[in-house]
Formats: sequence, C-alpha cells, structure tokens
Amino acid sequence: MKRTLILFIILMLALVPITAFAQTGTIAGKVTIEKTGDPLPNAAVFLGDAKTGTYTQQDGSFILKNVAAGSQEVTASFMGYKQQTKEIMVSANETNIVNFALEIELISIEGIAVVSDRATVRETPVAFTDIDKEKMESQLGSRDIPLVLVSTPSVYSTVSGGGAGDARINVRGFDQRNVSVMINGVPVNDMENGWVYWSNWDGVGDATSSIQVQRGLSAVNLATPSIGGTMNIITDPTGKRAGTKFKQEYGTAGFLKSTLSIDTGLLNDKFALSLTGVRKSGDGLADKTWTDAWAYYLSSSYIINDNNKLEFYAVGAPQRHGQNLYMQNIAVYDRDYAKDLDGYDEAAFDQYSEGGRYYNQNWGPVSNKYRGQQWWDGKLHNRYAENFINERENYYHKPQINLNWYTKLSEKLNLYSIIYYSGGKGGGTGTLGSIRWNYSTPTRTADWDATIAINDTCSTGSKGILRNSVNSQWSIGLISKAYYTINEDFQTSVGIDWRTAEIDHFREVRDLLGGDYYIDNSNEFDTTAEDKMKVLGDKVAYHFTNTVDWMGGYWQGEYSKEAVTAYLMGGMSAIKYTYLNHFKSAVEDDLDSGKLEAETDWITGYQVKGGSSYRINEYLDAYGNAGYVSKVPIFDDVIDDGNGTKADDPKNEKFTAFEAGLNYTTLDEKLGVKSNFYFTNWQDKSRSIGINEEDGSEGLIFISGMDSRHMGFEFETNYRPVYLVQFDLAASIGEWIYTDDVSATYDNYDSPSDQKDTLNIYVKDLKVGNAPQTQFSLGTTLMPIDGLKAQLVMLHFMDHYADFNAFDRDDPDDTEQSWKLPDYTKFDLHVSYDLPVGLKGVDISLFAHLFNVFDAVFVQDAVDNSSYNGWDHDHDADDAEVYLGLPRTFNAGFQLSF
Repeated sequence: MKRTLILFIILMLALVPITAFAQTGTIAGKVTIEKTGDPLPNAAVFLGDAKTGTYTQQDGSFILKNVAAGSQEVTASFMGYKQQTKEIMVSANETNIVNFALEIELISIEGIAVVSDRATVRETPVAFTDIDKEKMESQLGSRDIPLVLVSTPSVYSTVSGGGAGDARINVRGFDQRNVSVMINGVPVNDMENGWVYWSNWDGVGDATSSIQVQRGLSAVNLATPSIGGTMNIITDPTGKRAGTKFKQEYGTAGFLKSTLSIDTGLLNDKFALSLTGVRKSGDGLADKTWTDAWAYYLSSSYIINDNNKLEFYAVGAPQRHGQNLYMQNIAVYDRDYAKDLDGYDEAAFDQYSEGGRYYNQNWGPVSNKYRGQQWWDGKLHNRYAENFINERENYYHKPQINLNWYTKLSEKLNLYSIIYYSGGKGGGTGTLGSIRWNYSTPTRTADWDATIAINDTCSTGSKGILRNSVNSQWSIGLISKAYYTINEDFQTSVGIDWRTAEIDHFREVRDLLGGDYYIDNSNEFDTTAEDKMKVLGDKVAYHFTNTVDWMGGYWQGEYSKEAVTAYLMGGMSAIKYTYLNHFKSAVEDDLDSGKLEAETDWITGYQVKGGSSYRINEYLDAYGNAGYVSKVPIFDDVIDDGNGTKADDPKNEKFTAFEAGLNYTTLDEKLGVKSNFYFTNWQDKSRSIGINEEDGSEGLIFISGMDSRHMGFEFETNYRPVYLVQFDLAASIGEWIYTDDVSATYDNYDSPSDQKDTLNIYVKDLKVGNAPQTQFSLGTTLMPIDGLKAQLVMLHFMDHYADFNAFDRDDPDDTEQSWKLPDYTKFDLHVSYDLPVGLKGVDISLFAHLFNVFDAVFVQDAVDNSSYNGWDHDHDADDAEVYLGLPRTFNAGFQLSF
C-alpha cells in the first residue's frame, strides 16, 4: 500500500508544470445563490467581449487567466438567475478577486432548496454548516456519507465495525434516532425506530450536490422534529451543461470503484436528465468485511413554463457486505495498547488472546468440500466465498423515488409538493439453533465444519442453521407546502406531511449447513410434524407485520425587514401503530381465534419554535432561537413485537432548547467566523417495561423521569490570507449529563401477595456517553498553482465517555462515570490535481486520500457493559468493549470529464 501511494504521489508531482509569472493578471472568485449562499456550479463567467470565459466548478469557484491589466467587465450568468456584471481593476501578475451572488429569477429554480428548508447565511437564525460538492469530492474518499462531517462542531461519526454502510452519526450527544436525515427534503429515518441505515444510501455520496447540517431544533418545518440536528442531503440538480464523467478509484484492501455520470444538459430549454451508475467491491479492512455493491441515481426535470416545474428523482444501492457487529475487549485487538491504558486490569489477558487490529468475530472458515447454496431475496445463490462463511452479512436494496412539483399560483402564492415512494427488501444473517463454536480463537467464532458434520449425520434434521432476519417494507408519503407573501416584509406558510408504511419482519432459512431440513416450533399454526420441517426459504422463529401511519402539519410565519429576520413555527403530528403476528393466535392455544393483533390509538405530539437574527452591520450578525418539542415514542416502546403487548398510556419525550450565536464575515470574504451557545433539556427519556396485569395478561408501562441536559459552545472559522492558502478551524466544547435519579412504583401482579414493584435508577450527574463532548479540527489547504490542491486535516477528540444503558444503573453503590476513552488525534491528507494537459475535449483529474496518516491507534467507539469473573466491574478500560479506529488507509484514482 505504501509503495503504491508513493508512486502515485510521485506521478502527480511529476505532472505539475513549472509556471512562470505572466505579465497579465488573473481574475478569480466564486458564484453563489443570493438567497441561500450556496455555490452555483456550471455558471458561465466571461469578460465583456464574451470571447474569454469559463464555467464555475462544483464549489462555485472560477479562474480567468491571462487577462489584460486594467479595467475589465466580468459577467456571471446562469439559466433561471438574473445576470450580473461587475467592473474590476486587474493588476498585472496578481490574482484579482471578484464574487457574484445571483438572484433567482424563476420561482421553479429554487424549489428543492425551499421544500428542504435550507438555512440562509445572515438570515436563518440557527447554527448550521454547509458541505459543498467540492468538499464531498475532496474529503469523502468513497467512505460512508457521515464521515465527511467529522470536522463539523459537535458532530461525531465513525465507521463502527468497519463494514461498508455501517457508519453512525451523533450530534450534540444525540444519536441518529434524534437526528433528522433527509434526502431532497424527504425524511429517511426508519419509521419504526428512527435509525438510519447508511448502506441503503451507498450511492448518494457520488450524486450529492451539498449537505447542510442544522444543529439543534433547526429551521426545518416538517412535522418530524429534529432534536440533535437535521442533516439535509441535496443531490445533483438537473439542468447542468451536457457532459460525461468517469471516475476510477482504488484503495486499501482491494477496494475498487467505478462511477459513470451522464448529463444531457437542458434540451430545448425544457428538459434535462442526469444519470449516475456505480460499481464497488473490496475485501474490507476488518477481517471478511467485504463489499459487493451497485448504486444508481437518476434525476430529470421538465420546465412546463415560468411558473411550473416537475422533477423526478430515483436513487438506490443494491448491496451485500460482511459485517463486524461485535465489539471486543481492547486486549483482543492490541495487548500493548491495552497495557498502556490507565486503569486497565491485566487480569483480562487471562480471558483473551490477541487477534490483531483487524480481528472480526463474525465469520469462520469452511471446507471447500461444502457446496451448500444459500437462500436470500427469494432465490438460491452461491456463497460469497468458498472457504469462509460470514455469520453476519447484510444485504439490502431500498430505492427511493420522488416526484416534485413546484408551481407559482400567483405573484403571492407558491406551492411546493413532493410525493415519494420507498420500498426495500433484505436483511441480516445470523445463527439459529445449536451451532458448534470454536473457542481457540480470541473470542468465540462459528465452527462451520463441525456444525455441518453433525447436521449431515443427524436423523432429525439440522441442529443449527444460518438464518436471514428479513425486513421487507414499503412506504409512500406526501409533503406539500404553500407559501403566501402577505407583503414585502411578511411571508407565511402552511404544510402537510403524510406518510404510511408497512414493514414485514420474519426470519427464514438461509443455509441448512449440511442438513435436509430444520425443525421449528415457533409457528402455532403449524399443526403437523411435516409443517414444522423447514427447508431453504421457509419462515422460522417469528413473522409479524407492522404498520405505521403518520400525519403532520405546520404553520410558519417569517418576517424580514432591513436588518431583522424572524420566524415562528408551530406543528403537530399524530402517529398510529398496528401489529399482526402471523405465528401466534389471538387467544393462546385457540387457533380459531385468529392471529394475534394489536392497534394503538393515534398518539399526538407537537413542536413550537422560533428565532430571530439581526444584522448589526455588513460584517456582523447575531441570532437566537428557542423551542419546545413533545415527541411521540417509537414503535418498540409502544408495542412489544414479541407478544403483541401494547402500552395503554404511552408517554411523549419532551425537549426544551435555546441557542444564540454571532457570525462575522469580512467584505472580501477572507475571514469568516461563526460561534454559538446551545442548551437542550431532554425530559422523560422513554423506557417501557413488561408487567403482568391483574387478570394474568401481559402489559407494558412507561417509566418516566429520565432527564438529561446538553449544553455547549461551538465555533467555526475560515481564513484565506491569500488566494493560495486557506485555514479552517472548528471546535465544540460540551457538557452532556443526566440530571436526576429515577424512582417509580408500579403494579405488577406476578403473585397475589406482591402487587407493587419499585424501580430506582441512579444516574444523577453521570455524563452522557457515545460521543466526545469536546472536539477540535484544523484544516490547512494549499493551492500553490492552478489545479493543484492539498489539504491536511487534524482531528482531536476529548471527553468521550463509553456508551451505556442508563436504565441499567439500578445499584445505589454504582454511581461512577462510565469509562472515559483516551483522547486521540488523527490526521487525514487530501490531494487533487487537474492536469493542464489532456486529450482534446477531455479534462483529467487525479486525486488521493490518506486517512489516519500517522497510523494512530485509538478507541473510536466503546460500550461500558462488560463484566468478567475475577475482578470488580469498576468502569475502567478492562470493563469496556470497543471498536478501534481504522489504521492508515488510502483511496486514489482519476476522473475524466468530457
């Protein structure tokens, strides 16, 4: 790997031309959208005679070389925006800066930005960070999308176990369940549990135009409340100039990725089409975390007239990948590193041998003689490899399709609507039944050959099998927003957010591992011995269908006059869950009673929030916002999908938030500073527990009173003293703690004499875990010559406490903090070069990424839940299960544009 990277860098440097200073000057700058501040790629920039010109890059930047010294008129133009011309005095042998902010001329042009609630510089009173196309391409390196956000204040993202698409993100101490993720304005959080599965969106990174992270309650006015923040992904728009791009990437562990993009440009001033296709494969860095993936992206637009526009989007990523789902004791990965940690009890070494930094428990070797096929996605397939089987593999395809309509009904009334569909099928693998285990490895792994040998000779079928846990689902939704301008100072909007989903959950036989069938007694409706004999593809263990119905609406008023911008928003949402168990009867042992069902009433929630910004002068603006959210509980907290028990009185979680900030930008845009303080109080964190009712039936009750406080300071600055150098600094310092102990007394009729149970939780002043509460990033970018860009990014993380289940802290003598991870620093290097030479009509770019440049060893994720015989569970390093951060890796390649 090192040799390959060195040769690649030498090649890039060899192609760097030695340039001499010309006697003419250079004009450089950036073209942005006036309303949002977003870059405007592919805009035309030309001199007064229109004979000399260029197009802006993905970040909106442009360069005009060899411009005659003296006064020059420079014009920026893009369809749907008002053309703008500026006069500039060009100095010889210097780079002269001129920037443009183009005003939207056609209402349909701004549709996707409006419907997805993009925050605007110096207007929207929230803390936000924009990641443009250029940064996506220059820093992501084909990793999971959240990893491009690592230098954003209060945002922590990791690769988890290292499997493709298994990343996670945490904002201000809130995990993905409390971070709203949207693609083109459509929420993609799971409707049952709020999680985000990034493997479903593997191809989106290649088609992303920009990402905006609004931290806190955000300015998003959908009924979906965002608590930690909102991550708004906007894909590449259609309407760009015609062209084709081909990108080829290579990386560590056999990584190979090919991307082809085709754009028609605007045809007859009406229609445009963009297509992207991706093929990705690799062995994976952690043992057997291979990836085998495709991805596609399609967008098209049709401008009906100046007042109406249609857009169509389709995105999907059919993929399979090996997973590493089990964290390990630190000693399993690196004994020397564990030994050097404060508080690590070396008695743990007696329990574990060292497996190395790439160790993964979720696979095992198998003899090539075993030719058994595997069942998934409704048919038989050959195994991924002949010499090993993954215990844990993920496979899924979840396409999302949007149809957007933007219409200007009158000079004062605009309507923006999206109807969308998402349907997916796939799941994850695991074992079922009696599997033979190999205990000679650092931690228990499957002994497939021994299991196959037993199943092959067993007269009663396979004792243990490999199963799929399948999630087959579909959802449809409608988002519609109407904007009415009352006068030039005040605008109001109302909207609806409707969606419904059906999710089918079941397990099925994937691999019989040498046997002819598997006996499963889970289905009460299997009444004969033959019914219970399951073969490949048959459903086992459980099968139930859930539905989620969601209806929400909002009203928002916006005021803007001179230096003041303000908004007030109120929204309500209602959600209803149903459950149907296909394996259990409504009345135990009474098959004639039908299938077990459960249905909730409509559960309502609401949110109120508002804010204001004040532009103190042309350099400085201040803002503040506050809000209150009553959030409905997720499905799993309302209905127990194991037995259909329903909570009679589900409780909403409550969030109160406040934020204030200052932004400063110099007129020449050489220096920009953002700073803010935030405060969020989380009340009544949900937990439901099972009880026995007085009539003997099972029930669910809610335990409330678990509160936490999240507060902190965030800071971002960028400084460009000269055109060739830029510094980017970001920092966040937080304090996230649980504020109160919890005590609850409830009826539980386990026995006639004992009808009261008491639950006490001791969490007061414990730190919230699962993300660093303090983090810094510093990026230094050098652009020594045209086309060459090198960036070194330093990331430093502190005050990271291991994750833990706060409801498990029921021992009054156990009030210590969870294990505090060691602080760590890592560096990433990004280099790109647009070659000054190439084939006629073909632009050639080279790029390289080196992640974790100095091969630092660090813990990126940890859970404080391990307890070993022989020593106390004292929340030290030896009590934690962890994922180490990935070692040094690289990604490099080239791109052809024509």
